[in-house]
Amino acid sequence: MSDSATKYGILVGVDGSAESDAAVVWATREAVMRRAPITLLHAVAPVVVGWPVGQLYAEMPHWQEDRARQVIDQARKTLTASVGAAESPKVRTELVYANVVPTLIDASQQAWMIVVGSQGMGALGRLLLGSISTALLHHAHCPVAVIHADAGTAADSQAAVLVGIDGSPASDAAAALAFDEASRRGVELVALHAWSDVGVFPVLGMDWRDREREGEEVLAERLAGWQEQYPDVRVRRSLVCDKPAHWLLEGAERAQLVVVGSRGRGGFPGMLLGSVSSAVAHSAKVPVIVVRPS
Repeated sequence: MSDSATKYGILVGVDGSAESDAAVVWATREAVMRRAPITLLHAVAPVVVGWPVGQLYAEMPHWQEDRARQVIDQARKTLTASVGAAESPKVRTELVYANVVPTLIDASQQAWMIVVGSQGMGALGRLLLGSISTALLHHAHCPVAVIHADAGTAADSQAAVLVGIDGSPASDAAAALAFDEASRRGVELVALHAWSDVGVFPVLGMDWRDREREGEEVLAERLAGWQEQYPDVRVRRSLVCDKPAHWLLEGAERAQLVVVGSRGRGGFPGMLLGSVSSAVAHSAKVPVIVVRPS
């Protein structure tokens, strides 16, 4: 873990929702596995009053503070219950009176990984469909783990780690993390490569076997160095011809964790999150880690 990630370690955005509790449980196990500190952060959006127009409360109102402390206490109890007090990692809590998304994006600069629920609670207690997780997937400065409420029941601890490989810098970073996750968990790694991003149809005179061989070469090349570094990890290669999001989601049904890059081979610096990683992060029932290139 780098020096820049030592302030927060594994950072969990908590809000009291079922997805938030699932994120705490998953992040705690990750912290124990890595012997890393964990930070539970709850951001309370400032209250806007009607007069003068647009004025904000300078300090957190008592009713918000009481609710915020309940959220932090609940997250702490969930953390301890998931591993037991004896195995609990070093825990830090932080309560911030500021807008949630900018706070978490800024904090991600000093975190090794940020973990959030796939959905969260809004200021009025209504469930928000992935607004925070989507923003983090686009703009966070570290890997983002997205956890669904039923992640604990959906994942098998003996199941494989699944990683998407396409030869891009982001997928190379994803491969590095996926090998490390598989090694620490003592499970198989499934490396999936789609040699075409879209459906293909036979064209007169074109031999698709050539494209398939090229795909095999890309997969072999991208895995070679990591297999040498992690000889304990058994790797199973999966080569498909199209629709990588479809195949990753299908593979996720038999995996305990999916790791993908933030943008694929068609991306360019500054590009928003790729459609594949976005679809997988929000649709897979098991935890998904989205990794940006270093």
